[in-house]
Amino acid sequence: MPHVSFAELVSGARAGHLVSFPTDTVPALASAPAHAEQVFTLKQRSQDKPLILMGAKALDLWPYVTGSESDWLYWQEVAQQHWPGALTLVLPASDRVPTAMNPTNPTSIGIRVPNCAIARHILAQTGPLATTSANRSGEPALQSLEEIAASFPTVLTLHPEAIAALNQELGASTQPAGLPSTVAQWTGSGWTILRQGGVSL
Repeated sequence: MPHVSFAELVSGARAGHLVSFPTDTVPALASAPAHAEQVFTLKQRSQDKPLILMGAKALDLWPYVTGSESDWLYWQEVAQQHWPGALTLVLPASDRVPTAMNPTNPTSIGIRVPNCAIARHILAQTGPLATTSANRSGEPALQSLEEIAASFPTVLTLHPEAIAALNQELGASTQPAGLPSTVAQWTGSGWTILRQGGVSL
């Protein structure tokens, strides 16, 4: 797997290449939304398991969802309470979401802002990315650069020195929880928990 600088990872993601980076939960495997099909291919992932759109801040993600004014106000209230954090909100998708993000049900999209300074620093430069855990479907989430390198030798990931430099620059440390995010789907009147993770609604 090519270990790259921050600038090289950002430019690679913008060019449509697969990248991996730390988050607050488990390391992400990511691509530009328009190139999301390659994530499914690499992971050998069933197309009925949609990807999560991850952004640097909530304002970057709202254009990808649609709803009534009252829905919007409530979603923003929940987002303000839990983001950045390990909560994925599955909401009605706007026409900006590529079908490749959720091939079998393109009417919904999961969105999240991670509580990880490096991830948000990357996403601020690339724009929202289609993300999932860095592992093959059905296998445990990979936790380290070495594990990701062994499984996905073509994926761009930050050089360990680049991670250390970013942590110093951002005044942060990368301490992932090792648990996936909680996934909550909007039903029109409340939430259905599709996956219980680190956040309880």
